[in-house]
Amino acid sequence: MSERQPEAIDTLIIGGGQAGLAMSYHLTQRGHPHLVLERGRVGERWISERWLGMHFQTPNAMVALPGFKLPAEDPEGFGTAAEIAAYLSAYAARFAVPVRTGVAVTALRRTDTGFTAETSAGPIQAKNVVVATGPFQTPVIPDLLPQTPDVVQIHANSYRAPESLPPGAVLVVGAGASGAQIAEELMRAGRKVYFSVSRHKRTPRRYRGHDHVWWWLKTGFDRTPASRKPPEILPLVHSGAYGGHTIDFRNFAANGMVLVGRVASAEGCVVRFAADLMDNLAEGDAGYQAIMDGICRLTPKHANSPPNHLACASPSAN
Repeated sequence: MSERQPEAIDTLIIGGGQAGLAMSYHLTQRGHPHLVLERGRVGERWISERWLGMHFQTPNAMVALPGFKLPAEDPEGFGTAAEIAAYLSAYAARFAVPVRTGVAVTALRRTDTGFTAETSAGPIQAKNVVVATGPFQTPVIPDLLPQTPDVVQIHANSYRAPESLPPGAVLVVGAGASGAQIAEELMRAGRKVYFSVSRHKRTPRRYRGHDHVWWWLKTGFDRTPASRKPPEILPLVHSGAYGGHTIDFRNFAANGMVLVGRVASAEGCVVRFAADLMDNLAEGDAGYQAIMDGICRLTPKHANSPPNHLACASPSAN
């Protein structure tokens, strides 16, 4: 019996999230045959790797893949992970995206005519391949504390809700958007929270009547080429939870959260922190001020906005 020939396709897209769906849309518009493979369901990470209380950091009105915006009753609100997942599923159905779910790509190798993808459903040959799996698909937990029943260690992609954690205090490590949202959620649920604050850049949620994402689009910041961006990109702290508000870790501390510096080392089950908390908070403030100064510099016609809006020199305003 002859060996079964691999399936052949012009373009293979690996990943059925927002990037893969958008790429499919554009290829369809240009009449290019293609296939999308997704290891789970469409938008799988929004379903199984996001916590229940998560809210997207971009206002609903600005969540738009090509050809179809997020349908939302509140355009100024912030969608939940479940709503984003439902939107991606609706998008795939609306444009009849040729997606196969439950098919994982395990290897990819170049051939004389293109590529061969080894998948859980058999090999596929493609002239072109687009890898749309995202840059952060592999969870990383620093190897500091021993794995012991006395201390539960989980990554943000496995966290679901405050009640899913065992009783006791919680140390949240990582001062990016996810860490800030999770720390605040745990604090609001009445948990004792220790928050390890590393270097970061925070941003006003709203400025002169507009969300900061609106300003990114207005000033062209979102189109800044990589060659003009700083070599080190600090995590941007912003949140769509609780209606969307400016994050200032000092407010967390005022409400009972214990702020500490970055994790420096651990011995047994004892964690030691660097004495850099104040420096890291100051750097977050500097990033905040730079964002507002940049907006004022690029859009001078807005300089006389009503005084009830944020002022350029107010780094902790909400």
